[in-house]
Amino acid sequence: MKFVDRLKMELPQGPTTVRRHRATVDQRRHAPPNQDRQPGLHCDPPAHVIHPDAISATSARNEDLVRGVVPNGGLWRGLRLITVCLPPLLVGVTMWTCWKGWFSPVDLMLFAVFYVISALGITVGFHRHFTHQSFRTKRWISWILGVMGSMALQGPLIWWVSTHRAHHQHADDTKDPHSPHIDDARGLWGRLRGFVHAHIGWTFKANLQDMSVHAKDLLADPLCRQIHAWFPFWVIMGLLLPALIGGVIAGSWWGAASGFLWGGAVRLFMVHHVTWSVNSVCHLWGFRDYESPDQSRNKTVVGVLAMGEGWHNNHHAFPYSARHGLEWWQFDPSWFLIRGLAAFGLATHLRTVPAERRRALRRRTLD
Repeated sequence: MKFVDRLKMELPQGPTTVRRHRATVDQRRHAPPNQDRQPGLHCDPPAHVIHPDAISATSARNEDLVRGVVPNGGLWRGLRLITVCLPPLLVGVTMWTCWKGWFSPVDLMLFAVFYVISALGITVGFHRHFTHQSFRTKRWISWILGVMGSMALQGPLIWWVSTHRAHHQHADDTKDPHSPHIDDARGLWGRLRGFVHAHIGWTFKANLQDMSVHAKDLLADPLCRQIHAWFPFWVIMGLLLPALIGGVIAGSWWGAASGFLWGGAVRLFMVHHVTWSVNSVCHLWGFRDYESPDQSRNKTVVGVLAMGEGWHNNHHAFPYSARHGLEWWQFDPSWFLIRGLAAFGLATHLRTVPAERRRALRRRTLD
């Protein structure tokens, strides 16, 4: 491929091009089931999803839950500010301790273990299982995945799912909660402003999603409500566990403090910015292998760091697929975990993309 052609693929499409493709791609992706019922793409709902008749009878308790967790007002803005700003400050403290020579292999181990736990909780749990329902699993596995994802401190389960479903419904249009393509901004300044908004700025804005609309199935599920309601506890547990382990191994209070910094603060900082890079980087730079009605892109470095989530164009083309790394070389640890669960009979009804479906949406032209 010529350099100029590759450069064109790197550059994001303009809004006019996206609108031109949206209708055609929607028709090809959402054909009626009796005309396009591909194996693996039209499974029954996962076991944790309640029948629509039960969903319609939303209890007063569910309504209270919706009102109680909507992140609005001064208190929520303050909490979001602490959530976003405190980990970077503690990273600075951690770097100072390293400069002083207060670092051990245990710290690195705690960082790596808890990074993998919380990152997979987001990618396999919050995203592929609860949001897109791309596989079924046992109730206790669902609970573990929900707790793991909550430890990433990216918001309570039902709010996270609702926000992400709204992102897919309005990908890169004016109602997208975190699109970098805001106000048709152009030029270097517009690109930078869009990047900041998609990466972190959107978390401070009152761009809220109605959970009773986007996540009715989860609101009707007692397990999901329990995971959601106990979100602060799971976050605290995710911070105290590495501190406890570090203290026990080192046999000192400093070991506990170092475990908190590396397994808690540094880990949260990395998980946050890697996940947010999917929103920002993967909608601005990279390659588009498949047609999709948005500007999603595949980015290798994000794919590796984000446990397979960086193959974002693949995901937007086939949102219900449990596998995002569709090529053999596209590293997707989240898919490895799902396949591992399936090998032990702990995951069923894995939704994947048939070869003919991939060929139908494969991009044949450069924009």
